Amino acid sequence: MPDFNSIISTIHSQLDASADRGSVATYIPELAGVDEKNFGIYLNCISGESHKIGAWNKPFSIQSISKVLSLAQAFSLVGDSIWKRVDVEPSGNPFNHLSLLELENGIPRNPLINAGALVIADILVSQLDNPKEDFLDYVRNLTNDFSIQFNTKVALSEKSTGFRNYAAANLLKSFGNLNNDVETVLDFYFHQCSLEMNCEQLSNAFYFLANRGKCMRDHAFLNESQVKRINALMLTCGFYDEAGEFAFEVGLPGKSGVGGGIIALLPNQFTIATWSPGLNEKGNSHLGMQALEKFTTATQLSIF
Repeated sequence: MPDFNSIISTIHSQLDASADRGSVATYIPELAGVDEKNFGIYLNCISGESHKIGAWNKPFSIQSISKVLSLAQAFSLVGDSIWKRVDVEPSGNPFNHLSLLELENGIPRNPLINAGALVIADILVSQLDNPKEDFLDYVRNLTNDFSIQFNTKVALSEKSTGFRNYAAANLLKSFGNLNNDVETVLDFYFHQCSLEMNCEQLSNAFYFLANRGKCMRDHAFLNESQVKRINALMLTCGFYDEAGEFAFEVGLPGKSGVGGGIIALLPNQFTIATWSPGLNEKGNSHLGMQALEKFTTATQLSIF
């Protein structure tokens, strides 16, 4: 096996010296003040070992990474009927664009863009007795970590500036693809995106998608067919209109968030989380994208 500790240490050292770290997201006011010098990596191997470096233990807002977790919970509750309301195709557009939604009669291209995640949020609001609390418990059970919380300041910050999300939700409602009240769905969605985790917690949360649906405690959350589909969606749709670039450069299923986090995984091998809050022009972590390319190149471990 590769010397993972040496590899991630070298990658961290090389990139941490970089003058170009991207730009922190400012359209969500609570994210604007995050120090762009933060940079952490956490590798969680299915074999049981782990390796970490840098700011791996600092909590950050996982933002759109949470869309994979809400999708997993909804998929476990309603099964394949989920695909009647949301498609599985890459959008080729930024995460918050609305044009395709109207063109395609209110069926979002995939569940990892904002419109698709709002449909998933609507499903969870319908299915769960206490949606926000039950989703939080789901994530805590995935990680076996009950310290994980929503950041309510971030959720309120998103609500105050989330005009495009309001537009998308109302457009979905107009096409009959939102069953619950728009405000209720958006309140859930803003809290979902405000989840805070560090790199270790994030890596632990996605362990089940690298381990055939079973979390680190060997409890099954999804079946293998469902895991295959979610991993495929992460590979093709996990980075918005940079998904092709990530597949080309890194070669792993993954998901990014505008808080600067990225999670990626190799089935039956590992999950790896990076966090660097400076974003590139496509809204993905500038250093995180480079770190993962360097990691799969150095280890020669990818799905290809």
